[in-house]
Amino acid sequence: MQAHHLIISILLLFVGYTNNDETIKWQDTQKLSWEDFKGTPNPDSDAVALTASGITFGYSVKTRGKRIVGYSTTVEAHFYPKKSWYHSEKADDYILAHEQLHFDITELYVRKFRQQLERLVVNQNIKVQMGQIHEAINDALDKTQKMYDEQTNHSIVVEAQAYWQNYIKEELAKLDKYKSQ
Repeated sequence: MQAHHLIISILLLFVGYTNNDETIKWQDTQKLSWEDFKGTPNPDSDAVALTASGITFGYSVKTRGKRIVGYSTTVEAHFYPKKSWYHSEKADDYILAHEQLHFDITELYVRKFRQQLERLVVNQNIKVQMGQIHEAINDALDKTQKMYDEQTNHSIVVEAQAYWQNYIKEELAKLDKYKSQ
């Protein structure tokens, strides 16, 4: 009984959110709007807006006896409206494009995650391997999000913002096979 409880707890950690959280799944055909940002702005922040997005991950394994013989996964990029906010008096379309790119970067790492999961070969350590990939992808995503904000100075450096827009567009295209549907 304890082992069953442990597996469920680990799975919830991997998924990273509860069904009660309002989310927006990344879609190629739908961009964020200011109406999607429903959180309360941080009065102590110099930021005009904040995008809360992340990767949700779940998996199941197929067993025959005690042996793992197959697996399936779900990996999605989600935007969290109630944790995302903006200062309406300072927000404009340029800032919204900067925030959208944060969400697009999350989708890029979802695609990288799916690519790596596809390469896994079924084995008895597959759960550990998926967890390791999940952790590494989240670390890389976090570093990229921080680098994006540092290099663009949170969108202020227009040339850097243009570079990142083009770079992420190209990287997403390279992994189009793994695009969220």
